[in-house]
Amino acid sequence: MSNLAKIEFSALDVTGKNYMSWILDVEMHLESMGLSKTINEENETSSQDKAKAIIFLRRHIDEGLKCEYLTVKNPSALWKNLKERYDHQKEVILPVTRNEWNALRFQDFKKVSDYNSAMFRIVSQLRFVNKQLQMRIC
Repeated sequence: MSNLAKIEFSALDVTGKNYMSWILDVEMHLESMGLSKTINEENETSSQDKAKAIIFLRRHIDEGLKCEYLTVKNPSALWKNLKERYDHQKEVILPVTRNEWNALRFQDFKKVSDYNSAMFRIVSQLRFVNKQLQMRIC
């Protein structure tokens, strides 16, 4: 059991429900490992770095996705395939998040910290999809 590599964060679910947080985690971890260029389409990284990156990516995706992308050996190709498959999550999340923002009311929360947490979660999601907020005073 001690030989098993630790997973730093949760694997990408086959439904894509955790895609937003997963993509940010992967980008940060690859950057910290010096492998961030391996997921760019036009990269000139070594085959050893590509192998490290593909191992890392495969370790952090669902078993069903591993089987589906079994023959993909290039990290940039796998990254592109996953992006094409799940990047629409931004468009799906946007209307829901905008609705949550418009319905957010301080009086609906028992504690200020709960309100702040909900507000920052919504703001974070909107920033992720690159949408600006219109603040309103109620």
